[in-house]
Amino acid sequence: MAKNLEQYQKKHDYLVCVDSDGCAMDTMDVKHFRCFGPCMVEEWGLQQWAEPILARWNDINLYTMTRGINRFKGLAMALKEINGQYTAIEDIAALLKWAEESPELSNDALTRAIEASPESVSLRKALNWSKAVNSSITALPDDVKLPFPLAKEALAFAHEKADVAIVSSANLGAVLEEWEMYGLLPHTDIVLAQDAGSKAHCIAELLKKGYDPAKVLMCGDAPGDLAAAEKNGVGYYPILVRREKESWQEFMDEGFQHLLDGSYAGAYQEKKKTEFLKNLGA
Repeated sequence: MAKNLEQYQKKHDYLVCVDSDGCAMDTMDVKHFRCFGPCMVEEWGLQQWAEPILARWNDINLYTMTRGINRFKGLAMALKEINGQYTAIEDIAALLKWAEESPELSNDALTRAIEASPESVSLRKALNWSKAVNSSITALPDDVKLPFPLAKEALAFAHEKADVAIVSSANLGAVLEEWEMYGLLPHTDIVLAQDAGSKAHCIAELLKKGYDPAKVLMCGDAPGDLAAAEKNGVGYYPILVRREKESWQEFMDEGFQHLLDGSYAGAYQEKKKTEFLKNLGA
């Protein structure tokens, strides 16, 4: 397996890019229920309004068209609403500006922003929150970090005829740990996580290795995955929320074959996009 994009080399004509949380791994709900939302409540002292705030956090990050949003963009959205509806969030403007304008949204990028603006309370608190989230995710028991049924089988199936790249906005360490634990990693060729850049950027860099966009597919569960695919002119295969097993079964029965025989674009792609948008209430 290649350690980075510089080392990566194309082996097959076809490429399947796969998101991790909520797509291959059934980890998205538990991470938001137990880690992301509760850590925000703790860091900003929001216990008084915890129930409605946590419900809204889950709506933003799991069940609507902002599903899968970058953690810092999701945080900025949530805190902006909290600032307007519940209690003032100190120095919120600095965090909103950084989340909107920073070309990289990661702990490292946030650390650099804090070095440039050491007086910013909201940036420091956002970094504290993000680190607490990572620690909390690491502490989750293994039995709640499982792959979706048939995800491993589908990856192995695709890997026989295509290169497979993990393209995720999650923390690299968490992705590697979870995929290795359940034997998914051998069915991949490269892991591109939060530190590698946006999903759109990662797909663009992979295309530079010589793939025809018509022979590339992005498998995802969130609008950001669809946007990354469309920006690069590649196919999009949705893993539908609460229908993950069925989605992976159809990938093996029908979706991957459409990619191989050149019929993915057109009617089949439009059908899958329609199903995806309807699934998230669009």
